[in-house]
Amino acid sequence: MTLKLELLKEEEKIFLLLLDVVRHYRLGTTLRVAGGWVRDKLLGKQPTDIDIALDNITGQEFFQKVDAYLKLIGKGDKKRGTKLIPCNPDKSKHLETAKTYIFDREIDFVNLRTEKYAESSRIPTMVGATPEDDAHRRDLTINSLFFNINDNIVEDFTKRGIDDLIKGLIDTPLDAKATFLDDPLRVLRAIRFAARFNFTLSDRLKEAASDEKVKLELACKISKERVGKEIDLMMSGQHPADAMSYIRDLGLFHIAFAFPKNCNPPVFDNCDRCCVSHIESAWNFAISVHSGVSHPMLLDEEEKLYLYSALFFPLRKMFYLNKNSKKIAVTSYLIQESLKLPACVAKSVLDVHVASGKFADLVPLFESNVASRAVREEVEDVYHDIPMDTWKRVYAGVVLSEIKDLWRVALAISIIFHPEAENAGGTIRQQRDELHRRKEQYMRVERSITDLGLIEVWKLEPLVNGNIIMRIMQKSESPLIGEWKKRVFKWQLAHPEGSRYDCVDWLTGSHSKRQKVKSSISW
Repeated sequence: MTLKLELLKEEEKIFLLLLDVVRHYRLGTTLRVAGGWVRDKLLGKQPTDIDIALDNITGQEFFQKVDAYLKLIGKGDKKRGTKLIPCNPDKSKHLETAKTYIFDREIDFVNLRTEKYAESSRIPTMVGATPEDDAHRRDLTINSLFFNINDNIVEDFTKRGIDDLIKGLIDTPLDAKATFLDDPLRVLRAIRFAARFNFTLSDRLKEAASDEKVKLELACKISKERVGKEIDLMMSGQHPADAMSYIRDLGLFHIAFAFPKNCNPPVFDNCDRCCVSHIESAWNFAISVHSGVSHPMLLDEEEKLYLYSALFFPLRKMFYLNKNSKKIAVTSYLIQESLKLPACVAKSVLDVHVASGKFADLVPLFESNVASRAVREEVEDVYHDIPMDTWKRVYAGVVLSEIKDLWRVALAISIIFHPEAENAGGTIRQQRDELHRRKEQYMRVERSITDLGLIEVWKLEPLVNGNIIMRIMQKSESPLIGEWKKRVFKWQLAHPEGSRYDCVDWLTGSHSKRQKVKSSISW
């Protein structure tokens, strides 16, 4: 099958320039765009990066010719010329690659190659190769296509790349097990691409991915950083729940998410299924809410934290003891040690889990005017006879001030998973009705918080600072100062129109009353 691609004018301009370089220096080079750019073009998507494979010259040598030619024709300035960016290859891709920019598009130059692996190492030896060799050594058939710039045609040397794109099939050019044993990370890449394009994993690929030797190699020979990067890309993709389902179904959950020893309570049976069912519920809920509003429920980074929070929600009460006998949340271990993601991600997920419990008290307060014990303890230490709307404003303001920008994440997690007993079972219609009910509940509570003027309440400027509080308390330093700051914050929530003088009067009177009560008790 002969296919031609529709090029953007910018792409045509780049390719013509590169052909001019080949002709000017009489290089005799065939230029091919490799892999993802061709795949995405055929799928009707607009790729950004362009990888150029060269048949008779190294990437760095060709880059130097491009750079010299641009200077020759007077286009070698910083803005429109090229700049060599040092490559930082990982262990499975130890290649000489020249990364540069031409007309503001990122371009990689690399020579055609094939990989030879030693038994004891994941670092391959790179050797020159034909286009056929290069295509067959790639991870997936859909990533093995070339666009021949010289002849302006798509080349499918595996004879399966285009067909698998049409079928929506994820498969390897060569034997799947051998491909995965060469580089076990390809198992996760296959899953990521299947989820990204909503494609199906081939039966032989699934069999190879489930092979015990392949799983052992993935667990032992691939760094946690590389595993974590693949998982994080899945979480940022179009179908993250599907990716996690593949990981579960292929028996890879406890390899991708390696638990610490001596968890308390111990890792429970079907832990993988429980975690994945939670992220599936969260994903369905997010889609449901998004369909009902004109804006996304969450921003991109919030959505990723939302998905991690859902995935690890069943583990939120589990901990282990580190080497210093300190209690560490298992969720924190999985994110920081198993996936090697930043500590701030772990902290945010833990904060969401805690805040979701507080939202579980806030939601019935908004929906049914039911004040739980936690709500009463938070509000009654400062106020007694106040309207219910003020109760709502004070408690909601305190909860939002603790979780800050992630309050929508915590609210969604709370509505989906509190109480947990309501999550499972029922017919498809009952599940759909329950999803609709929770969606409407989320939107009502979000609207109520907005109507109360609590958006970004954590940025509320305090009417009374610590110095004024210390003067009223007649103390230079005291642990009580921090407690009074919290009370001042609650007072401002209860009195949004109150002035600084009103706040000082209240603070002075409250302190005086407490002193009298304290004196009478002492007496």
